[in-house]
Amino acid sequence: MKKVIEVHNLKKTYQSQGGWWRRSTAVEAVKGISFELFQGETLAVVGESGSGKSTLARMLVGLESPTSGTLKIQGEEASVLAQRGVQALGKTIQYVFQDPVASLNPRKTIGQILRVPLRRLCGYRSSDCLPRMQELLTAVNMPHDALNCYPHEFSGGQAQRLAIARALAAEAQILVLDEPVSALDVSVQAQVLLLLEDLKQQFALSYLFISHDLAVVESIADRVAVMNSGTIVECATTQTLFSAPEHDYSRQLLASAPVWQVTPPVVQPTF
Repeated sequence: MKKVIEVHNLKKTYQSQGGWWRRSTAVEAVKGISFELFQGETLAVVGESGSGKSTLARMLVGLESPTSGTLKIQGEEASVLAQRGVQALGKTIQYVFQDPVASLNPRKTIGQILRVPLRRLCGYRSSDCLPRMQELLTAVNMPHDALNCYPHEFSGGQAQRLAIARALAAEAQILVLDEPVSALDVSVQAQVLLLLEDLKQQFALSYLFISHDLAVVESIADRVAVMNSGTIVECATTQTLFSAPEHDYSRQLLASAPVWQVTPPVVQPTF
């Protein structure tokens, strides 16, 4: 199976600001992790807040530069793609943010927002943009008249669908989904997850799915990588991880996940 992302010994160190009362210190956010993402796969990365998940995601899409290590996307060094410009990297991998409304420019209509990747990344002519934008809206189950509306006019679930449409407009086959449903109601989460599964098949996508919600991960992921303090402590198929985790931290994480219990309604006797 083709590898679409290859990460080897990737590290990210931040230098904290010093002052007259203390020295600056180095903070290792990601400590030499290695993994692979295969074509058509959903790899979930789970862990507590501060484990390094989002730092990893930002390095994958070029929002952060690794301190050391190697990162290949579709067989090419990410640094080489970045040197070739935004177009080369943007047509290869796209980021879907946690807060969909905040990730969309509030001063632009949805049509203007979708037109940017079509024109700048894919080279569409102005006359060809409208039919393509309508196709994208259909793909994410949104009406075509959304093109004339602004982001604040949509619910969180609708805004996330539009953010996904923007990522698809770049024609990238790898999506980094950073907590894409955590800001949504449970019922809306299910709709977006089903949409992601449909789009994965329709557009031959591969997902790196960042999440702290183990129930969501179990429903969508093919494999799961568990991060703790900047390292990957375990990587296994979803079934294996949830049924027989090997690492102590993985077992603790699964044990701490909330279990939802439905209490049956109390039926009052009738006389």
